[in-house]
Amino acid sequence: MDLVTREEKTVKYISGPLLFIEHGDRYAYGSILDILLPDGSVRSGQVLEVSKTHAVVQVLEQTTGLDVASTAIRLREEVARIGVSKDMIGRIFNGSGKPIDGQPDVIPEARLPIIGQAINPVRRDRPQDFIQTGISSIDGFNTLVRGQKLPLFSGSGLPANEIAAQILAQAKVRGEEEQFVIVFAAMGITQREAAFFLQSFEETGAKGNVVTFLNLANDPTIERLLTPRTALTVAEHLAFVHDFQVLVILTDMTNYCEALREIGTAREEIPGRRGYPGYMYTDLATLYERAGRVKGKKGSITQIPILTMPDDDITHPIADLTGYITEGQIVLSRSLHRSGVYPPIDVLPSLSRLMNNGIGEGRTREDHRELVNQLYACYAEGRDVRRLVAIVGADALTELDRKYLSFADSFEARMLNQGNTDRSIEETLDLGWELLRVIPQAELRRISKKVLSKYFSQILSEGTKTPYY
Repeated sequence: MDLVTREEKTVKYISGPLLFIEHGDRYAYGSILDILLPDGSVRSGQVLEVSKTHAVVQVLEQTTGLDVASTAIRLREEVARIGVSKDMIGRIFNGSGKPIDGQPDVIPEARLPIIGQAINPVRRDRPQDFIQTGISSIDGFNTLVRGQKLPLFSGSGLPANEIAAQILAQAKVRGEEEQFVIVFAAMGITQREAAFFLQSFEETGAKGNVVTFLNLANDPTIERLLTPRTALTVAEHLAFVHDFQVLVILTDMTNYCEALREIGTAREEIPGRRGYPGYMYTDLATLYERAGRVKGKKGSITQIPILTMPDDDITHPIADLTGYITEGQIVLSRSLHRSGVYPPIDVLPSLSRLMNNGIGEGRTREDHRELVNQLYACYAEGRDVRRLVAIVGADALTELDRKYLSFADSFEARMLNQGNTDRSIEETLDLGWELLRVIPQAELRRISKKVLSKYFSQILSEGTKTPYY
């Protein structure tokens, strides 16, 4: 519904996708405007900056045909909003929240501002409980818990999209009583990538459980900034009104930050590190901090932002700032990818800071933490031996060195290289114990005697009868 019906020809200057209009004090930051062209067509715009005399408006569509003298402006809404409904599950929308799947518009239960409402820190509940992705290198070593924000750091050409699609198809909350839904938001992706995701949703049967927002590379830049906000607004409605456990996947945050830089340049802002706006940290925080759990609410929002590190540089501003705000990172390895390992997740630099909140007896299994600590130690030792072989040769290795080297090879070939299979956490942990058979029991110092006697002996009895010590 139009808040102001008056049309005003106040456009004074057009610069690329930006309009500079008079009477800036009549508009609020973030307002949505109708831009009326001489031919009768209407486009949309959002107010990016206001002063007493002028306002800067970003056109959400193409600027072709705009004319300073004859283009009129009309206020539509004082803040960008999206109509939200439970019926959005299984639907596909553009970055502004308009259906693009050929189906009718969703009848909204409410129209909510896309900027969201900050969660009162006092009412925040601690992220906990296990979300199973079916990927061993995540579930076993960098466990995702409800309410967490755990980014995936990729490099150009690495299969981040394939991993995202696999998580979409396999992710689940343990417990039949839990309602689980996924909100997927893609920013600046190509037509080919969009087709890949949509085909993947169809083939895996995940489409009916996903709310999809697609912003393509040829869509307006400003829509790229709206996409994660519209997606998170829908996620908040599903989580805190309808009690869903919501997993939000945002890809690619690098495209989002590039859009921030592009608009900052058009507004002639003073750039920060590598040309990105100085407020990029705050902007990213307004997205990432919308994940979480609220006391008294059954639902939760868990985030997996995906970003591409330029030149595989983990110190790049996008990855650097994301790491500061979020609770860990999942790092893809180019060397593992070249070795044919899929998914090529390097568990050593990866980290889930909230992992301990979601594992252990009653959530995964009592041996989870100790087993993972030991697997980390053995794999790190095996990689050190591998580097040593490159220097001194295999003949200089001791018998124990050879066992660690064998473990590292088996760990990558069997634990990390699982392909598109869906593994339960129990299967992951059992495989971990099986891989440890090659290591002498005396070397397993990070596992308590109680756990070792229960699980290691069981693996030996099921596999080889001869201990390696």
